[in-house]
Amino acid sequence: MSGWSAHDIPDQGGRTAVVTGANSGLGYVTARELARKGARVVLACRSETRGREAVRRLREEVPAAKAELRRLDLGYLASVREFADALPYDRLDLLVNNAGVMAMPYGTTADGFETQFGVNHLGHFALTGLLLPALLAAADRPAGATRVVTVSSMVHLLGNIDPDDLNSERTYRRWIAYGRTKTANLLFTHELARRLTAAGAEVVAAAAHPGYAATNLQTAGPRAEGRRVAERLMALGNRVFAQSAEAGALPALYAATAPGVRPDSFTGPSLAMWRGAPAPSRRAPWTLDDRVGERLWAASERLTGVSYEALKG
Repeated sequence: MSGWSAHDIPDQGGRTAVVTGANSGLGYVTARELARKGARVVLACRSETRGREAVRRLREEVPAAKAELRRLDLGYLASVREFADALPYDRLDLLVNNAGVMAMPYGTTADGFETQFGVNHLGHFALTGLLLPALLAAADRPAGATRVVTVSSMVHLLGNIDPDDLNSERTYRRWIAYGRTKTANLLFTHELARRLTAAGAEVVAAAAHPGYAATNLQTAGPRAEGRRVAERLMALGNRVFAQSAEAGALPALYAATAPGVRPDSFTGPSLAMWRGAPAPSRRAPWTLDDRVGERLWAASERLTGVSYEALKG
């Protein structure tokens, strides 16, 4: 992995990718670099206005890009189903579960879930399950070429999930709640990888994180509450300490495209999980707990109504 960059992404011609949250930040860079290497890229975005602008900008930067916008609101399960039903491709080579919200004030999704848990985990759990038939249909590619990459965070180290309080109804601390959703992302990857292997499916489930990358995630929470001082401090931190979105997207791009990526691997920046070229990343031991992973999976199926039938045969 030493020195790996976007120039090292293998040819993606003939492949179809879905990237959630692709209108800005890490998601936009991920979509752009996949398109630059020849993939057909679906930008799955909540805001059609920002999504259209992202597609326009992407085509300016990569004139030959095959890119399209499709609306997806991960905080609304009906929207997730509509997106999956309307996707016109029977085969899907790559799903990058990138979108997310961070350290937001307490709120709930349209379906009544705590916002961070509903968007960051349940929305992506449902999306992956609904797109699984298309992913399995593309798995006749070379072994391991079809992938589900879920973007977690080094902030998962703040804490394990509480299977009896997934929606943080007992107590809500925004950063702890965010960290737990990022733990959920890793537990989901762990359990999905295990189930894919047990089913003999040639689909790799892997995870990645950007370290500290400058995106609009850091300022969205304070802005939503009108906490201007906190918003300014976050913006200052982005300028002084963070790496660019281009650098922050590299671990996910590596997990999505590099040869030999292993199931349930976790890729992040090489320097103290903070910045640098992609490398194997530290992860908390609780993200490898089979029992907790199974409990989260069962709860996620019940809460979303999405059952991974293709892996149960």
